[in-house]
Amino acid sequence: MKCLVIILTLCLSLPTYGNENAPAKKKPRILLITGGHDYDKNRFTKLMEQLPVVYDHVEHPNAYAMLKPENIAKYDAVMLYDMPKEIPEEAQRNFIAMLKAGKGLVALHHAFCSYDFWPEYVKIIGGRYHHYPWKKDGVEQPVSKYKHDVEFNVRVEDSKHPVTKGVADFRIVDEAYGGTEILPTVHSLLSTDEPSNGPLVCWANRYEKSNIVTLTLGHDHLAWENPSFIRILSQALLWVAK
Repeated sequence: MKCLVIILTLCLSLPTYGNENAPAKKKPRILLITGGHDYDKNRFTKLMEQLPVVYDHVEHPNAYAMLKPENIAKYDAVMLYDMPKEIPEEAQRNFIAMLKAGKGLVALHHAFCSYDFWPEYVKIIGGRYHHYPWKKDGVEQPVSKYKHDVEFNVRVEDSKHPVTKGVADFRIVDEAYGGTEILPTVHSLLSTDEPSNGPLVCWANRYEKSNIVTLTLGHDHLAWENPSFIRILSQALLWVAK
């Protein structure tokens, strides 16, 4: 009996190494940039609060100052939910310097429609929604088109990628973007057979040292409240933030 008491005492005195003692995983710090397009700010804030990140929010025209090296240094990634038409030359240089430094980038929904007159932006996010006629293989193409409140199927193209891992095919009600440009070099993640939309709704790209995800879904709360959308956006931010 005395031996049993000693053994129990020793066991109780030993340290434990369960999950309760594991250090909390640090959430990546994200810079959210908006401006140039209206959206439901209250509901979008609720979406952001569900994501596994901490974030600061800046709107245009104040966003470009945050891209300066001394300001962007404290962030792990940038999430664009903006739609500006133009970008100053200094901001262009800072944007590219940010990517050369390895900062991750997520371009969400109407950020796909930004910077009509900055060709490098197409290379960065892997495509563009065109507000003006454009050329593909030397052939002039019409302007891109959008259509609100479309219910369509979304197919997972790469179930092993960190952005889409654990996500099954799903349906969503969202804004469709048709007649857009998507570079053939991007890595396809999500596709759709919806005729009013382009063939892809999410893809990964690489520019300089940065991982980039473009997700054209996310017009309003009908998309923001979709569990598959929330998971994909969460995993996209975690992946690009490394």
